[in-house]
Amino acid sequence: MLCKVAKKGLVGMGLGAGLLYLAFGSHAPSYVKTVFHKARHAAKASVPIQFEIDNAKNEIAALEPAILNNREELARAEVDVEHLNREVATVRDNLGKEKAKMVALRDSLSTGELKLAGHVRYSADEVKTELANKMDHFRNVQKILADKEATLKARQQAVEAARVKLNDMANAKRKLATQIESIQARLQAIEATQQNNEFNFDDSALSRAKQAVNELEKRLEVKARVAEMEGNLTGSILPALEPGRDVLKEFDAEFGHETHKSGDKSL
Repeated sequence: MLCKVAKKGLVGMGLGAGLLYLAFGSHAPSYVKTVFHKARHAAKASVPIQFEIDNAKNEIAALEPAILNNREELARAEVDVEHLNREVATVRDNLGKEKAKMVALRDSLSTGELKLAGHVRYSADEVKTELANKMDHFRNVQKILADKEATLKARQQAVEAARVKLNDMANAKRKLATQIESIQARLQAIEATQQNNEFNFDDSALSRAKQAVNELEKRLEVKARVAEMEGNLTGSILPALEPGRDVLKEFDAEFGHETHKSGDKSL
């Protein structure tokens, strides 16, 4: 049963992918990706701002346990470094003491006073054997000391880096908290301004009326220009002159035109 359902699902996905390829060709993956991003952006844009602010506050608050844990880890690392530093100092001190003993043995071979402990005398070969054993032990401890010093240096550097990182993390948390508080204050100010606007007029009807009047004015202007063009094309029809009207006398009286009699001919 499950195999059949899985097969049907795979067949459906294959058919869907085939249809997308037929519709968009090689651009199908890009189109699908674009649609996905737009849908995600639209979904995020629909989330209320206050919800996003609360979510950011929760994320900032979640940093506090991490800071506390890192602080505790840093404290343990600092304690380990201090203990290792004391171990290194102790080994150095012991090496100094062992070196002093080897020098005393070497001097005894030169002076002939062959005494290892108390007043017991030893042969030169026994003193040389003891000196050889001490030298071998001294060299082994020197290697151990070198390893401890290298470890100490590495841990000191790690502790210093962790201390800087922890301080940066704490400072970043404080900065983020300040920013989110500023955003919260701005949102509250905007909401208060919106609440003070008691009257929210719907001017869509007025806009439609203005558009209708503008359309009428455009139609009348078009009609007037068409009539004007028709008059220019067909020619104007002159009205008949009123009987007894002296047009020349009217013109001369209004515009002060004087007729030169010499050379004038009667119209």
